[in-house]
Amino acid sequence: MMTEKELAYERQIPIKGNEALRLKAFEYCEGYKDFIDNAKTEREAVEYTKNIAESNGFLPLSACSVSSGEKLYYVNNCKSVFYARIGSGSLENGVRLIVAHVDSPRLDLKQLPLFESSGISYFKTHYYGGLKKYQWTALPLSLHGVIYKADGEKIDICIGEDDDDPVFYITDLMPHIAKDQYDKTLRDAIPGETLNIVNGSVPFDDEKGSVKHNILCLLNEKYGITERDFITAELSATPAQRSRDVGFDRSLVGAYGQDDRVCAYTSLLALLEMEAPKRTSCCLLVDKEEIGSVGATGMQSRFFENSVAELLDGMGCYSELALRRALRNSSMLSSDVSAGYDPAYAEAFEKKNAAYLGRGIVLNKFTGARGKSGSNDANAEYVARVRRIFDDHDVAFQTAELGKVDFGGGGTIAYIAALYGMEVIDSGVAVLSMHAPWEVTSKADVYEAYKAYKAFLLDA
Repeated sequence: MMTEKELAYERQIPIKGNEALRLKAFEYCEGYKDFIDNAKTEREAVEYTKNIAESNGFLPLSACSVSSGEKLYYVNNCKSVFYARIGSGSLENGVRLIVAHVDSPRLDLKQLPLFESSGISYFKTHYYGGLKKYQWTALPLSLHGVIYKADGEKIDICIGEDDDDPVFYITDLMPHIAKDQYDKTLRDAIPGETLNIVNGSVPFDDEKGSVKHNILCLLNEKYGITERDFITAELSATPAQRSRDVGFDRSLVGAYGQDDRVCAYTSLLALLEMEAPKRTSCCLLVDKEEIGSVGATGMQSRFFENSVAELLDGMGCYSELALRRALRNSSMLSSDVSAGYDPAYAEAFEKKNAAYLGRGIVLNKFTGARGKSGSNDANAEYVARVRRIFDDHDVAFQTAELGKVDFGGGGTIAYIAALYGMEVIDSGVAVLSMHAPWEVTSKADVYEAYKAYKAFLLDA
C-alpha cells in the first residue's frame, strides 16, 4: 500500500537542498535581467532576441533554404517575430510551438502630446493595457520608441535609462490637501486624462516665453524634429528603474515588464539551445496581448499561419490542405505568466489552486472569467502528455487558476491558437504585483520555465 506522502500531492521547492541547482538558477537569471532591462517595449524585445538568435546561427527566412537543420526567423512589422528550427520530419505532422507576448502595460504618448500649463510642459498619454493608474504617478519614467520625420528618416528614442539621462514624471497630490481624492475609489482617484508627463519648465527666452517652444527647440536641435513629427511617432513611457535582486537571499527578481517577457526570454533560449530536432520546433513572440491580441502584430493576425505557409512553400510542398494539417497537428505551450499567491491579499485566492513563487512553472488548464468564459480549457489528454514530459525531464511544475471563482479572471492567447484545432495549454511563471510598474518573480521559477520549455521542444 502506498504511503500518505506517496498518495498526496505536495508542491516542492525545486532548489531546496540543491545548491548546484540554486547556483544554476541564479546564474541563468543574470542573462534574464540584462534582457528585461534592455527590452522594455515590443520593438526592443524583437531586436534584442533577433540579435541573440543571429549570434546562434539563425538567418532571416528570406536568406536561407527551408531544410532540415536550418535555423531561421521572420520579423513582422518590428513588433513580433517567428523563430524556427527545421526538423527532419514532415511539416504536415505539425510543429512544437511555444508562444509568448512581448508587450506590457505602459503609457503611450498621444499623437499630438505636447502642451503647456502654468509654466510646465507636459506630454499627454493614453494608457495601454490593464493597469492601476494610481501606480504610475510619482515615479521616474523613461521614454522609448521611434519617430518618423517627414522625409522618412527614422529616429530611435531611448531616454531615461542611462544614469546621465533625464527622466520624466507624473505628479500626484500631496496628502495634506488630498481630502477629496481620498474619498474616491482607487479606480477613479487618478483619471486617465490626468496622466500627463512633466517634460520641462524653462521658458524659451524670458519669463514671458513659452516653455513648450523651448522643448520643441531642444528636440529640434537634438533630433531634427518638429511638433508635426509626433503624428508619425510611436513613443511609450515605462518605469526608468533597472531590475534588481529582491530579498536578503537574492532569490527574487524585481523588474518592469516581466509579464510576459519572462516567458519570452526563457522560451527563446530553450529553442536556441536545442540540437537539430525531428519535429520542427518554433518560438513565436507576439504583440498586443494586453489589449486583446489585435492588429497586424497580435496573435489574432495571420502572422503565425503565414509563417507556417512560408515554411511549406520553402520546402516545395505548400497546399492549403498541407497548411491546415500542419496547424491542426501542432502542439503549443502558451507561455504566459500566472498570478502568484500573495498572502497580503489572500482573500483573492483559493489557496489549494493558486500558484506559489518558488514552486516551479505553472500550468493553467483554463483561464477565463466566471464560468471559464473566454478560456481554452485544455483537454485532459494533452495535460497528461505535458505532465509526462515534465516528469520525464525532472521539471518542477504546479497547477493553478487565476484567483477565486467570480473574483475576476483573465485571458491569454491560448484560445486563439486553439482555433486551428491544435492542442494548447497555458504554462508560465508566477508573478507578484502583475501589471504594476515593478513586478516580482522567483529565480527558481524562471529557471524551471526554461527547463520546461526545452523539455517540451525536445520531446518530439
